[in-house]
Amino acid sequence: MKKRILTLLSLAMTAAVLTACGSNGSAPAASTPAASNTGSSQPAAVELSGTVSTNGSTSMEKVIGAINEQFMTDNKGVTVTYDATGSGTGIEAASNGTCDIGLSSRALKDEEKANGLTGTTLALDGIAVIVNAGSTVEDLTVDQIYDIFTGAASDWSAVGGNAGEIACIGREAGSGTRDGFESITGTKDACKLAQELTSTGAVIEAVKNNPNAIGYASLSSVEGQTGIKAVTVEGVACSEATVLDGSYVIQRPFVLVTKDGAALSDAAQAWFDFATSSAANELIKAAGAVPVAK
Repeated sequence: MKKRILTLLSLAMTAAVLTACGSNGSAPAASTPAASNTGSSQPAAVELSGTVSTNGSTSMEKVIGAINEQFMTDNKGVTVTYDATGSGTGIEAASNGTCDIGLSSRALKDEEKANGLTGTTLALDGIAVIVNAGSTVEDLTVDQIYDIFTGAASDWSAVGGNAGEIACIGREAGSGTRDGFESITGTKDACKLAQELTSTGAVIEAVKNNPNAIGYASLSSVEGQTGIKAVTVEGVACSEATVLDGSYVIQRPFVLVTKDGAALSDAAQAWFDFATSSAANELIKAAGAVPVAK
């Protein structure tokens, strides 16, 4: 009997030891997946860094400047550069890879698209027809603008102004502003210019300093200027509202140009995504252009 009791006690102690060991061994197995799941649900944020290079249209200076300033404020590790060389040069830079994103103030031509470029419209811009602030001319029709820039009307008296020989001021070949203006007014390859200048600012200054001058410039560049005035065209003023609703006829797109098949860097892609999103709309409006993102 005593032997039987000792055997039962021995079995009970062995069972207790095994139970304790099993309990201790199972705890780590249960806790490991929980720790792993917690870590994977909160990935560390990746901070952008590097340089984004943009190149092209001088007319887009205010819009691109506003976007760049906000983007660099939000992304301290990124520097965005803007080289104002004109639309033609910007398109070429995007094509040959010397910039990340080209800037064009005209739509891409079919041959440029065929050569592997894609244009994404960032905003719309009216091309204001400007005269000296002292001019008595307030409104011109598209036909009158055609006559003025082709030389058919060489004196202001022919279009309702005071007598005086008209001096037409325009942009250089390759300018997006010039391409847009000439395409819409039908004056392509027919303009007779007193001066052919290489920037929007230079055109504004030339018109400001010549009482008989007429020129054209981006709406975003004309607003707030003194010494010049924008005439109405067909009775419609050049404004954000009339550009967006299409009633102002002399308008063109602001375009971001990228090369097909060439991946942008993380920083450049982030800049592109921000610029074309509704988050940039107020910046674009404040710069005088009309955003298209919904």
